[in-house]
Amino acid sequence: MKPHHYKKTVVMDIAPILEYFLGLQNRIVEALELADGKNFLHDSWQRPQGGGGISCVIEEGKLLERGGINFSHVTGERLPPSATASRPELAGRSFEAMGVSLVLHPRNPYCPTVHMNLRCFVAHPGTRQGAKNAGAQGESDVWWFGGGMDLTPYYGFEEDAVHFHRTCRETLAPFGTELYPRFKAWCDEYFYLKHRKEPRGIGGIFFDDFNEPGFDRSFAMLRAVGDAFPHAYLPLLQRRKDLPYSKRERDFQAYRRGRYVEFNLVYDRGTLFGLQSGGRTESILMSLPPMVKWRYDWQPKEGTPEAKLYSDFLIARDWLG
Repeated sequence: MKPHHYKKTVVMDIAPILEYFLGLQNRIVEALELADGKNFLHDSWQRPQGGGGISCVIEEGKLLERGGINFSHVTGERLPPSATASRPELAGRSFEAMGVSLVLHPRNPYCPTVHMNLRCFVAHPGTRQGAKNAGAQGESDVWWFGGGMDLTPYYGFEEDAVHFHRTCRETLAPFGTELYPRFKAWCDEYFYLKHRKEPRGIGGIFFDDFNEPGFDRSFAMLRAVGDAFPHAYLPLLQRRKDLPYSKRERDFQAYRRGRYVEFNLVYDRGTLFGLQSGGRTESILMSLPPMVKWRYDWQPKEGTPEAKLYSDFLIARDWLG
C-alpha cells in the first residue's frame, strides 16, 4: 500500500461538509419515498461521548423490505483502532467523523441490494481541548474523505451491472480518467469475503484516505459521487420491481443476504468504527437485512439462474469493455 500523504489545515471548516451530507440524506429519502409510496421514519439521536445523528429508516414498504439512510457527526478523544490500523501515526488524536451511509434491501429478489457510504474524517492534534490550543499555536488538523457505492444482485442482469458501473465511471471522469479503474479495483478488493473466497456482489467504486488533489477538488468529487447515486440505482429498482417471483427466489435471496451479514459484521470498516467508537447500535446495524437464511454446504444446481449469479456475476469483471 502506498504511504499516506495527509493534507493538513490549521482549523478545518466542517460546516459545508455537514450541510452537504444533510442535504444529500434528505434528497435521497424524498426520492425513495416517491418511488416506494411509504414514508421513512426520522429518528434523531445524541451520542454521550460527543455528536449525534439522524437515522431515516423504512420497513415493510411496497418496494423496500428494509432500508436505512443515516447521517452522523460524532466526536471523540481517541481515534479507535479501526481508524488507525493503516495510519498508526495518528493514534492518540481526537477526531470528528461525519457522513451519510445507506443500505437498501428491496423486497423483490430481482431488485439488487445497494450500499453507499460517504464520509469525512478529521484528526485533531491531541485531545479536543488540546486541539483548540494546538490550532491557536499553528498545529494542523489532518483530514481525508472516503466512501463509494456498490451493488449486490441476487439474480444478475448484465444491463443493470453495465448501467451502474457506467454511471460510476462517468461521475468520476471529470476528476481524472484514472479514478474509475482505480476505485473499481479497490471496491472489488474491499467487498470480498475472504473466508468464502467470493465477492459480495458486482462491486462499483470505493475509496478511502482520499485527499490528494486538495480539499476543494476532493470535496467536489465526493459530492459528485453522492449526487450520482439516484441515477445509478433508481432506474434498476424501477426496471425490476414488478417482475414476478416465487418462494424459490425469496429463499435464494434470504440465503445470499447471509453473505451480506457476514461481510458487515466481520470486515466492514464503517461497522467496526461505529461499534468501537461507541456509536448508536440501532443505526449501525440498520444495514442488516430483515430476513436471512444460512444453509449447510449448499450449492446451486448447474444451469439454474442461481448458478448463473456465481458463474457470470460474482467474478472480477470489466463491465464496460
